Order: sequence, then structure tokens, then C-alpha cells
Amino acid sequence: MNSKYLVLACLILGSSAALSNTGVAFVHGTGSQTNAASDYWQWDNINSIRQGLPNQSNYTVINCNFEKYMWDSAAAGCLAGQLSSFINSKNITDLVVITHSNGGNVMRWIMSNPTYDSRYPNIINRIRWVNALAPSSKGTPLANAVMQGNVFEAALGWLLGYQSDAVRMQQTSWMDYYNNNWLLGTAGRPSLPKGFWNVVGTDVETSIFDGDSYCGGYHLNLGLEITQAWLNSCSDGFLECSSQAGAGTVWFYDTARMRGGEPLSHNQSRRKCFGLDTILRNDL
Repeated sequence: MNSKYLVLACLILGSSAALSNTGVAFVHGTGSQTNAASDYWQWDNINSIRQGLPNQSNYTVINCNFEKYMWDSAAAGCLAGQLSSFINSKNITDLVVITHSNGGNVMRWIMSNPTYDSRYPNIINRIRWVNALAPSSKGTPLANAVMQGNVFEAALGWLLGYQSDAVRMQQTSWMDYYNNNWLLGTAGRPSLPKGFWNVVGTDVETSIFDGDSYCGGYHLNLGLEITQAWLNSCSDGFLECSSQAGAGTVWFYDTARMRGGEPLSHNQSRRKCFGLDTILRNDL
């Protein structure tokens, strides 16, 4: 049995989890979102995943300003407020959080610093686990390049935005500092209080003759294939595998579980691609 589900079995046997009220929260990545359901996750993906809930209305889609540093009131403060409102309004006792990219850093900030905000402990207590899709736990060399103001600044504007606080924060040396001093879950640091399970994207495939290359948007995948040239061979076009696997526990690498052994680009890991939505649905 997968170790993740051994954890769940222990929760059910050792607590009142079997009587819990389960909910799911979708936490976006870098960017300032006002309609993340349509613009970031897409409704077909959300509606497929929430079918795994006993009560399909127990979901929330977060809209915050993740162009700020993870601890900022517009980032972690906004996230804590929206999660608290969801928990309280729906009486959620068992919360599964699905994050993507930099959203994983904001969630790790909350879980790593329970005394920073009075709302954090209750959120942490309600979390079953976090499913982190392509989390930027160790940053990305592309953020380094953007902050240096070279050609990447213009070329990656569509992917990262320009020199925002969130991009600055995701430089590899900066994430090393945060991981060693403020965040839990990386090697040599204490564990996070709740599970942080990574789905790692390993490659980008684009061919005009391959229908799979169009999932999530061919033009976006093509851009990620271009940026992949500046990363290690194991990457999703934005993040190297070592960054995605850098905190918590690897749940699975894309090709091991995706339909047809397909890889997930950084864009596809937030889309209804190759059966990922079904895996996330069944995990609820």
C-alpha cells in the first residue's frame, strides 16, 4: 500500500476521521488572481476533482495576490482568511489542499509558522494533507535570470510576471535561505505538521502531430519547452525535478501514473490532463 494511504488508514482507525466533513481547497501559484477557477484551474478540472467529495459543494477556489512574498498579508494573510472562512462556513473538519507551483510555498509558510498568525493553528489542525502539484520548493534558475534583467525578463513575462516579490523570492539562493531558516519539510529540517505530497513533472513534449501536446494549450507548452533548455533535463519547463521534490514527500513522478506514461509540463499539472484529475478526485 502507498505510504500516503497508510497515513489515511491510521487517521480513520485512530480518530473520528470517518465522521469528518471533508472539503477541498484549490490554491493557485504565482500571480494575482481574481477568477482562478476560470483563469488558472479551469472549471472542467475543478468539477471533475470535486466529484470525489461526499458533498460536492464543499470546495473553495482561492483568489489571492501571490505576486507578493509568501508571508505578506496579500499572500499568506489572504490565503489564511479565505481558508478560515471556508472552514467556518462549511464546518470543514478534514481539509485537503491542492496547490500548484508557488502556492506550495505559501502553504508551507502557514504550516511552518503557526505562531505568526492566530488563524494558522486552526487551519493546520483541519488539514488532512496538501497535494502539491509541481511545487517550487527550492525555487527556479529562471527566477534568477529574470531578476538579473537579461533576455529572460522579457521572454518569461508571460510565465512569471516581471520582477515581483514572488519572483525575487523564488530565486534558488533565496529559497535556500527560507528553507534553512523559516520553512519546514526540506532535508535536515523538521517535518511539516501535516503531509506535503508532491506530484513531480519531468518533461515537456510538444509536437503539432501529437494531440497530447495540446492539453492545457499548445502555445503555453511550446513556451515551456523553450525555457526547459535552461534547466536540467528533468524539469517541467519551469521547475527542475529537484525543486519540485525538495520539500515533503514525493507522491509520484508524472510518467509513473499519467495515462500513456505522459509527462506533465508546468502548465499541464494545473489542468485536466492525462488522468491527473481522476487521481486527485480519488484521493479525496
